Amino acid sequence: MECAEMTEQTTLPDTGYISIKTVRRFIEVSKSDWWSGVKSGEYPKAYKIGRGKTRWRAEDIRALIEKIRTAQQ
Repeated sequence: MECAEMTEQTTLPDTGYISIKTVRRFIEVSKSDWWSGVKSGEYPKAYKIGRGKTRWRAEDIRALIEKIRTAQQ
């Protein structure tokens, strides 16, 4: 399976695993705030997919974006 960060992402993939770099293209947050949110449960769970590779499910990020949009209305 190809990871989303292998190419420049202008749209969020429907499925798969994405890097923090890709996540931050869609959600404006610093790395440290992101990791604090992951630890507290505010942001989606991270998955270790290999040595030194942590990714997030695209579906979880889509749900978070929707939650943020709803809260801003």
